[in-house]
Amino acid sequence: MNWRKWKIEEIKRDDSGFPKSLRKINNCPKKLYFRGNWDKGLVEKSLAIVGSRRMTKYGREVVAKFMPDLVANKVTIVSGFMFGIDSEAHRQCLELGGKTIAVLGGGLDVLFPRENEELYSKILESGGLVISEYENDFKPTLWSFPQRNRIVAGLATRGVLVVEAGMKSGSLITAKLARQERKDIWAVPGPIILGNSEGTNWLIKNGWAKLTTSAGEIIGRRELAVQENLFEKTEDKTEREIIKILQREAMTIDELAKNLDLTIGEISVKLSLMAMKNMVEEEAGKYYVLL
Repeated sequence: MNWRKWKIEEIKRDDSGFPKSLRKINNCPKKLYFRGNWDKGLVEKSLAIVGSRRMTKYGREVVAKFMPDLVANKVTIVSGFMFGIDSEAHRQCLELGGKTIAVLGGGLDVLFPRENEELYSKILESGGLVISEYENDFKPTLWSFPQRNRIVAGLATRGVLVVEAGMKSGSLITAKLARQERKDIWAVPGPIILGNSEGTNWLIKNGWAKLTTSAGEIIGRRELAVQENLFEKTEDKTEREIIKILQREAMTIDELAKNLDLTIGEISVKLSLMAMKNMVEEEAGKYYVLL
């Protein structure tokens, strides 16, 4: 269904479904306009991915390297819907069956960039959201994009990943805002001869961001406490091995059986018991740990 046919709704700061993480930011918007099915669960485990509008082949490949594990671990991707890394993050997330939130620099009835019309519709059809703090017919300006970055950072409960960025990039504004909110900032190092790497390398060099080369580093640090909590629910060796495997990547029963050298029947019994203890859940044939 074309994005224009989706009803525009609004959620106010005082409403119960308004994201708690967004309430904490400076200059929190009094309300948000949105298209899509509002689900506060979308931001319970969300990561902002930002980067240069002039995306290089390297930037695209970095997104492709990180995205499968992020989607497998049900991380919602938040970005700004612009050219380059933003659009690539939204697009690759959707192609892998994930959910994503686009924060616009203009009103919801103003398509910008125009090339993203199909992307706009796909985000909504996949169960994601397109949101804005601006009136529906507001046309984006030079100041509205940096301003919306505080919402991108605010919605990202798991922090911000900077893929490519120049020294004057809006991505560094997002990183600065995330730093003020004491959120995790991750940056992918790049070639020192490229302008698109100056910002990311600066973030790492000056201690603003943690250097990362894989999604596992982002997920793993956050999920260590979760693993410990799940381990408290079981002393069974096989169940603990299943937890470790599923935290790295969602798997089918067949894949788990192969990894653990057990029969499908044995794995099925374990997974059924773990589901009863709210340790795992199944979706589209794959099992995930409950985080």
